[in-house]
Amino acid sequence: MNQIARRRALFIAGAGTEIGKTYVTAALTRRLRDEGRSVLTLKPLASGVPPIDNPAFAESDTAILLAAQGLPVTIETVEACSPWRFAAPLAPDQAAAREGRRLQLDELVAWCERRLSSYSHSHPEVVDGSAGALEEPTVLIEGVGGLMSPITGDATGLDWLRQLSLPALLVSGSYLGAISHALTAIETLRVHGVPIVGIVVSESEGAPTPPEVVADAIARHAHAPVAIVRRGSAFPDTLLSAIG
Repeated sequence: MNQIARRRALFIAGAGTEIGKTYVTAALTRRLRDEGRSVLTLKPLASGVPPIDNPAFAESDTAILLAAQGLPVTIETVEACSPWRFAAPLAPDQAAAREGRRLQLDELVAWCERRLSSYSHSHPEVVDGSAGALEEPTVLIEGVGGLMSPITGDATGLDWLRQLSLPALLVSGSYLGAISHALTAIETLRVHGVPIVGIVVSESEGAPTPPEVVADAIARHAHAPVAIVRRGSAFPDTLLSAIG
């Protein structure tokens, strides 16, 4: 993968599942586009996805990310965003097995690297008219489930992230237990040498404590920028500057 692709690429990882990764990824995509940046947002693996012609597809992670990029839902755009889609709302390896399919880590990594490389070549530089500066395109890759969720029979989301050699934006919830889950994920990333650009606490519905309490506790131990994304709110400035 070329250096331009690496400098402006980011992997959005989760401390758990169903905690708001897609919401955060979509919010970041919209914010970057509002800043005049060229953005490609991908979710290569997606479980619990109905067929494209099903009205429920509009609520799928893939459809949400396409909307954030200003793209229509077509067979072409869906395939370009999420080539591995499974109907069952399970870990990808289990969901694939139910459909008699298999996913190989090397195939997934190779697809991501091709997308990273081709997007950088087709969008080599974007002019920021307000600053008169040259900006490189940004590629966001959203993971699936939690950091250690199995994605194939042998590999986890962490294995996928490590093979791509990308920095991570970690998304946590604010539910009871989220602090421990987030700190465990942070420690796991650090042990494996994955750079952490920041942590987002995504507000969990019905959580017993405010997200500020969770964010403060994580920040005391994380040694990385921490910010909150409430449902309905924009991506925070503090993390936007950390991402670059």
